[in-house]
Amino acid sequence: MNKEPKTITNEQFQRIKELCTKVFLAKMQDYGSAWRILRPTSLTDQIYIKAQRIRSLQDKGTQKINEGIKPEFVGIVNYCIMAIIQLEMGHSDKPDLPVEKAAELYDKYYRKAFDLMQNKNHDYGEAWRKMRISSLADIILMKLLRIKQIENNKGKTSMSEGIDANLYDIINYAVFALIKMELEGETQ
Repeated sequence: MNKEPKTITNEQFQRIKELCTKVFLAKMQDYGSAWRILRPTSLTDQIYIKAQRIRSLQDKGTQKINEGIKPEFVGIVNYCIMAIIQLEMGHSDKPDLPVEKAAELYDKYYRKAFDLMQNKNHDYGEAWRKMRISSLADIILMKLLRIKQIENNKGKTSMSEGIDANLYDIINYAVFALIKMELEGETQ
């Protein structure tokens, strides 16, 4: 019995969540919530660095640091969720978020990204499946430049979505890239 595409996508999205959550929680064990001191703009820059490295590796076709593209997309998902947490809670002067609470918030915001993906997939008919991973990386970079502009405008927009909406889109594009990499058998 063949599954319908929506079911397959949902399963793939949840499999990527398991991968990203595992990395997030392992780093929480190692470092605690040191990231809580980062202002949202610093998190935007961190996500930008990861997206820029993906683009650089794609363009060059080689790397000198033994960490490939896949961990960078995982990092983008995780940093976006951290940024959404910071937008909600504000940054702190100290690591003040216990692992259990961080895991709860992580699940909450990943679920919101999942719900958004389902709605957009309904309307767009899973068009992302026909996109190249390089295009997904480019769109992530574009969305980050939008976020930086919104941050420079002190969060004000006249017609556009806000920072959080762009972060949710970035999560989804990074997850799509990870799904595509998994399907194409890429381990890096």
